[in-house]
Amino acid sequence: MTENAPGLPLGAWLAELGDERLIRLLELRPDLTQPPPGTIAALAARAQARQSVKAATDDLDFLHLAVIDALLVLHADTTAVPVSKLLEFFDDAGAETAVTAAIDNLRERALVWGDASIRVATEAATGLPWYPGQATVEDTDPTDIAQRLAGLDEAQSDLLQRLLEGSPVGRTRDAAAGTPPDRPVQRLLAAGLLRQVDAETVILPRVVGQALRGELPGPVGLIAPDPVVSTTTAADVDAVAAGAAIDLLREVEVVLETLGTTPVPELRSGGLGVRDVKRLTKVTGIDESHLGLILEVTAAAGLIASGMPEPDPQDSAGPHWAPTVAADRFVESPTAHKWHLLASTWLDLPGRPSLVGTRGPDSKPYAALSGSLYSTAAPLDRRLLLTMLADLAPGAGVDATQASRAMLWRRPRWAIRLQPGPVGALLTEAHTIGMVGRGAIATPTRALLAGASADEVIKAMDKVLPQPIDHFLLQADLTVVVPGPLERDLAEQLGAVATVESAGAAMVYRISEASIRRALDTGRTAGELHAFFARYSKTPVPQGLTYLIDDVARRHGQLRVGMAASFVRCEDAALLAQAIAAPAAHQLEMRLLAPTVAVSQAPISEVLAALREAGFAPAAEDSTGTIVDIRARGARVPAPVRRRAHRTPSPTSQTLGAIVAVLRKVAAAPSSGMRLDPTVAITQLQEAAHLQASVVIGYVDPAGVATQRVVAPINVRGGQLTAYDPASGRVREFAIHRVTSVVSADSG
Repeated sequence: MTENAPGLPLGAWLAELGDERLIRLLELRPDLTQPPPGTIAALAARAQARQSVKAATDDLDFLHLAVIDALLVLHADTTAVPVSKLLEFFDDAGAETAVTAAIDNLRERALVWGDASIRVATEAATGLPWYPGQATVEDTDPTDIAQRLAGLDEAQSDLLQRLLEGSPVGRTRDAAAGTPPDRPVQRLLAAGLLRQVDAETVILPRVVGQALRGELPGPVGLIAPDPVVSTTTAADVDAVAAGAAIDLLREVEVVLETLGTTPVPELRSGGLGVRDVKRLTKVTGIDESHLGLILEVTAAAGLIASGMPEPDPQDSAGPHWAPTVAADRFVESPTAHKWHLLASTWLDLPGRPSLVGTRGPDSKPYAALSGSLYSTAAPLDRRLLLTMLADLAPGAGVDATQASRAMLWRRPRWAIRLQPGPVGALLTEAHTIGMVGRGAIATPTRALLAGASADEVIKAMDKVLPQPIDHFLLQADLTVVVPGPLERDLAEQLGAVATVESAGAAMVYRISEASIRRALDTGRTAGELHAFFARYSKTPVPQGLTYLIDDVARRHGQLRVGMAASFVRCEDAALLAQAIAAPAAHQLEMRLLAPTVAVSQAPISEVLAALREAGFAPAAEDSTGTIVDIRARGARVPAPVRRRAHRTPSPTSQTLGAIVAVLRKVAAAPSSGMRLDPTVAITQLQEAAHLQASVVIGYVDPAGVATQRVVAPINVRGGQLTAYDPASGRVREFAIHRVTSVVSADSG
């Protein structure tokens, strides 16, 4: 490419670019392809439009925005500025390489153009999250700003507040030289809390505004800050993350079981009520912040949903939140598969679970599973956090403040969302999900973030998960210590006879009379329980546990409940008579059929509950007299279609190539100011359709916009041209009377 003269228009510069660079521009700025531009001039105009410039600068870091800021200060939006002058402006020899690379990147995006001398888009200022010059001209040292602000009087504070709430630029005569030094403007200028632009204009410095808003000051340097606050080994990070993942999965299963037992009614406005969330917190033992995260992730993963459960809840009508049929498959899945589902769901979750329980601008609390938590920016923030962590060395950890500084440097335009508070919430969620450990990214998360296949991510998680163990440790106080994750079958058996007392890397279960009775209710015998503990405990079985099992088993099942709707039988006629006479059993309306048999019209579950309330220990049996487990499976609702964050598909390389080809054909086609006769147009288009040749047509749409495009005619019929448009990748119809020219695509 020849060296460009100063002031070269963007359209002329784009016309000199090769096809690969034009395709790269369209890849970086896909909004320029919707709809496909008809000419290079149209592409240049669209690339300089305000909305397109704002979209193109949204994901730029502080270095790139600082370069744009400097170019605006040097008036590169109106005249070309030598690159050497721009480098001198920064006056930082150490950053020269980085600035040069940033200029090249901005050229790729057509935000700046030119070679030795460069221009910047006229609307570039709209892409800055600050007023032009605030990043490069001002003194950005935030030292002692809070102390200086604390010493202001009311007049000075009011003046700064007005600039903070509106434009940072203010006009005042008090900025002129010779103004009494006791005036508020002069005192603020002297304190460095205002910057003078000219004799009648002042501006609120960027870091001062950030301090007034309570934001983290900065970014200020051209080099990305180092957020690392701790280092450890990758194995340690993976171990911590795996432990968190195991805890999360246990809590998820507890929530699914609780909602299956007692579905929660949905509010009319959507979501769960505050009281229902607090009840779930109390029943599950999970704190509200974790519970909100679990509810949001499981709902997005299709494990719970709002609907009419089966069986119907008896407490109220209307939709209820309950597990879906997919929850049953989830519970039976391997640990790594379950983690992958939850982790990938959280990564793309279009909501902010950390807001659950907090109050919004209207002073109303954010409800779990409600639309008020919706945020399309949340997945972007999560990926930015994890990408920042992935760019660090393995085992390098961050905290909320340093992570916020690093993320603010990477995305200055997202400053409101990237303050330490929101970033800390994201970091906490990532730890809870098991994607981060000790502030560092885990190995499976790296694979997930890099776009690895599900099998590869699951395999990576399998490697870091601790191997399941096949034993536990019985204690004399009837607790069971589990020094690691149990094999699934063993965990289910232990869960049937003991209750979780504390969770963590080493879980503790508690054996009680109620838990043993629960195991006996499922059909297990005393002998089976003795054998179970003797087989899997690495410590001797306490004598107290042996006595407890025998005692509960001796009393268990003396009363047998069946169906009449249901029946009760007992070999001890006196005991049966005592049970029937108990006040708690009156509502069952039991009657004796024989000295040892009674029947009731109440369901078995109600008979069992009433007799247990009366102090008896009945057991359910089937028609053969075998003890059966009649616990309810839990309510279920149909699984909804999984919610996914909407993503606009990026144009393919073939589409971009076709768009560039159209631009080249249009640029090479001869132009004519005369409208083509429709008869001639029909003849030429029919011939092109017969020869299966592409043509460049001039076309005026109903809005009067004239464009040129390459098309492949298919047929001409009824005053309409049917042709394949490679730019849009589909077959379209064109009105013949709107065709202004037809030229072979191979000519010129």
